[in-house]
Amino acid sequence: MGGFFLFVSPIQAVHTPPKVTNNQVSTRIKDVAFFDGIRENQLIGYGIVVGLNGTGDSLSSSPFTKESLISMLERLGINTRNINMDAKNVAAVMVTANLPPFARQGATIDINTSSLGSAKSLLGGTLLVTPLYGADGQVYAVAQGAVVATGYTAGGQSSTQTKGVPTNARVANGAIIEREVDFQFGDRNFLRLSLRNPDFTTIKRVSEVVNTQLGIKTQPIDVGTLHIDIPAGYKDNLVAFITQIEQLEVTPDQRARVLIDNASGIVVMGENVKISRVAVAHGTLTIQIKDTQDVSQPNSFGAGNTQATTNTDISVDEGKTGNMVVLESGATLQNLIDSLNAIGVTPRDLISILQVIKAAGALHADLETI
Repeated sequence: MGGFFLFVSPIQAVHTPPKVTNNQVSTRIKDVAFFDGIRENQLIGYGIVVGLNGTGDSLSSSPFTKESLISMLERLGINTRNINMDAKNVAAVMVTANLPPFARQGATIDINTSSLGSAKSLLGGTLLVTPLYGADGQVYAVAQGAVVATGYTAGGQSSTQTKGVPTNARVANGAIIEREVDFQFGDRNFLRLSLRNPDFTTIKRVSEVVNTQLGIKTQPIDVGTLHIDIPAGYKDNLVAFITQIEQLEVTPDQRARVLIDNASGIVVMGENVKISRVAVAHGTLTIQIKDTQDVSQPNSFGAGNTQATTNTDISVDEGKTGNMVVLESGATLQNLIDSLNAIGVTPRDLISILQVIKAAGALHADLETI
């Protein structure tokens, strides 16, 4: 697999492969693929966080928080239906978690909480008992505990400072698993290995590595799935068999791609990116318009009125001249980097240049904006 290159200012190639053999990167099969059935399941729930220091929901603008609080108190034998409640230390939250594969009853998992109403911060709060549901509507875990918010908000009448996101919090080991996902892993006669990034070349290489190293029968069934028959000697020791497969090393392949993040100005290019012969000219045009206010006053003994006038100064800077480079046919990524560095291109300029080269049909890669 070719490496990825990250462009920062100034433009430079950053490449730290785990292992290089014949200019290609080899990695374990477990890092590029997973076995069908061994997966996490997402859980979600709705709960109440209490004990906030006046940073909770406004009950007048968050009616769901008020109704949840009333219902909870009624279950505890307290009737608050006809009471004007104005508590500011309660917040309604959505609770999310991932249920690991083969998780057993009594095990604990981490949870995340996110404010649902007008709360300013969850710092110092405690999540009350919250059932967590799976996609099938069944309760798989129950969450409760003191939440830990990494962000904070502080301020006075004239200014406020916020760091991080104080309305998001986390509870380590905050949920106890109550239901297990029924999956009989040891009853199968075959396994299916799925690539995280489906690719015909990669799935063929994985099949060849497993066949050669373990001497077993495998068959690619599509661009990202490999069918593996379980040998008779491993039917009672499937964990050892999977471990052997996961530790085998393979050289994944990748498509030639250029990823652009317009928000941050980051450009990531694959090593397989090629460019046909093309000339690139780079220049900047800066127009600056500055308005200044002047006051015109009449003489002491003269007639007339005081007038305000506006003077406009316009300056034009066409930037450097002669910024043109020619990339020969089959130019590599390093050729592009060296050439663009030579004419002083910034990452922001690089985004525009790549888009124009792609439009000209000279960039032989997928150009994707994220």
